[in-house]
Amino acid sequence: MTTNAHPSSSSPAAAGSDICIVGDGAIGKTAALGLAQAGLKVTLLAPPPKAAPPDDASWDVRVYALNHTAHRLLSSVRVWDAMDAERIAPVDNMTVQGDGLAEKAKPGLLSFDAYAARTDALAWIVEGRNLDQALDAALRFAPNVRVVQGRATGLSVGAEAATLTLESGQSLSAALVVGADGANSWVRGQCDIGLDYRAYGQNAIVTNFSCELPHRGVAYQWFSPTEGIIALLPLPGNRVSLVWSAPQALAEQLMRLPLATLAERLAQWAGPVLGQLTPLQPEVAKAFPLRLIKPHAMIAPRVALIGDAAHAVHPMAGHGMNLGFGDVDALIETLVKREPQYDCGDDRVLRRYGRARKEEVLLMQIATDGLHRIFSTEAEPVRLVRNLGMSLVNHLPVLKRRLIAHALGR
Repeated sequence: MTTNAHPSSSSPAAAGSDICIVGDGAIGKTAALGLAQAGLKVTLLAPPPKAAPPDDASWDVRVYALNHTAHRLLSSVRVWDAMDAERIAPVDNMTVQGDGLAEKAKPGLLSFDAYAARTDALAWIVEGRNLDQALDAALRFAPNVRVVQGRATGLSVGAEAATLTLESGQSLSAALVVGADGANSWVRGQCDIGLDYRAYGQNAIVTNFSCELPHRGVAYQWFSPTEGIIALLPLPGNRVSLVWSAPQALAEQLMRLPLATLAERLAQWAGPVLGQLTPLQPEVAKAFPLRLIKPHAMIAPRVALIGDAAHAVHPMAGHGMNLGFGDVDALIETLVKREPQYDCGDDRVLRRYGRARKEEVLLMQIATDGLHRIFSTEAEPVRLVRNLGMSLVNHLPVLKRRLIAHALGR
């Protein structure tokens, strides 16, 4: 990160900070670090702490497939190397398989590998806990960052600053308020920003297994119109992380099963490539509802949205978190390059941020929503087209290279 950001043109009385970030997830924390390292004065508003995470060797069931944009950003804020490298797994190959048209028919197949892409890894699988612990440690020593615990109850916007009122009665003012408070964003709700919403009728089930056969750094994904989307992502050693985007009724049924029985259910897909799956101890599984949230804008007067507050997409491509890191990267670059006469919340500056993110976000929303629609139907003509399409793309090197470049964050 560079440190040539211009000081805010608003007076100290008008804005207590250049930026106030609402939300203490990985996206909000990374934004706080990056903006502070760019020379801006940052306040991070975090909700009261929950129970402390387990301090043991168990594997977090919430994992992220981080691309090169995320890797570069986290490295620039000196967080990547602070994570436990022994708990990070590179993805050397991705294999995506469709559903067969008949009992003896071959399903569609699409594969990508790091060697062909001339890169060290397609992505890296990182536990949420590993990332959060490194971010928290960095924030404890970060200059220009003040962490305030509390909940906002009001947001008012003036000519020179925005002001957050907290439950405690305390007020926080800043030239710019950044909403990093998730898909159900309170900040977004305070602004005149409409949104399109679609519930997918699916829950993502996440848990971890050990596998009998080595995964060799391969991320597997299978599409089924009745079972949903099953992904097994490599973890260090002979371990894999399951992300099963299942129809809601099926998901509720699967969550009632012992994990050993769930592993048996997965055998039809995982067995040929990973052998027998065994639940990691202690046994933990969680489920998250899946939905498409498309706010009509990522900005409002003296407000910018990042992460799930700005866009929530289906996890089939594993890029929801990467979109958020792309937001952070673009916001930092936009604010660093602004003219000296404009403060961080100036409308002209925020419009540049919105334009910078519009194309990538729209493409990912269209791609994930379109793929979900295509693979959730059992109509035979559609099944034929989708499987033939996957196999065709797999044999078109130019198109595959473009898809890989997009997945890498290039």
